[in-house]
Amino acid sequence: MIDTHAHLYLHEFDNDRAAMIERARQKLKAIILPNIDLETLEQVENLAREYPGFLWPTIGLHPCSVKENFRQELQKMEKRLVEHSKRYVAIGEAGLDLYWDKTNLQWQIEALEQQIDWAIAYQLPIILHTREAFSLTYQIVQQKSHPRLKGIFHCFNGTAQEAEKIFELQFWVGIGGTLTYPKNIILREAIKAIPLEAIVLETDAPYLAPVPYRGKRNESSYIEKVALEIAKLKNMEVEKVIEVTSLNAQKLFGVPLSFFAN
Repeated sequence: MIDTHAHLYLHEFDNDRAAMIERARQKLKAIILPNIDLETLEQVENLAREYPGFLWPTIGLHPCSVKENFRQELQKMEKRLVEHSKRYVAIGEAGLDLYWDKTNLQWQIEALEQQIDWAIAYQLPIILHTREAFSLTYQIVQQKSHPRLKGIFHCFNGTAQEAEKIFELQFWVGIGGTLTYPKNIILREAIKAIPLEAIVLETDAPYLAPVPYRGKRNESSYIEKVALEIAKLKNMEVEKVIEVTSLNAQKLFGVPLSFFAN
């Protein structure tokens, strides 16, 4: 399995990070580490260097990290991109979040559009965060549509119709622990119709732990619960879910196929 979204550099893992990563290595082939701001970028890069070939860094500015100085942060990030573009496997985590703060929407839009431009220019996928902002995020991505633009709508909780629209734009839907929540009826019904070719697995660790760990700290090794739930809802073998979603992740992030062999 490949966890396409985990924040393993955050303080929630400070007490047992090495043991947690070792648990993940027993079950996963790779983990993508989405960055959230300039301050955490060094943490992301250091952790990826510590576990080469297993942990893979991205570079981006999370919408909840868009503050008054966001243009300066983006400028510094782009300088890192120019100097070390091959170090990163994606742009992000970028996007729009209207759950916590709507007053800085125009800043969020500007930051998102700039990071989409990076994704196109540097031929990197983009990892999109969208909370209470799907329609606007989709509209911006659609307007920026480009043969080189691809990525993930992270933490997807929408309908099969929305997933189809996303896939048509060369984007995948990131499915995580919320799928296992019994009351998440919309997503649970949608997953039955969404083709595996449109899905990648994720945890968003340390957040959104799947059942039976809900309410506790999430970690990448729990991703098997997501794969099992997809298999159950789609009435198929979990091995097929793992195979196809892993190939999707490889296709998206460009890690050599041989890396995922055996």
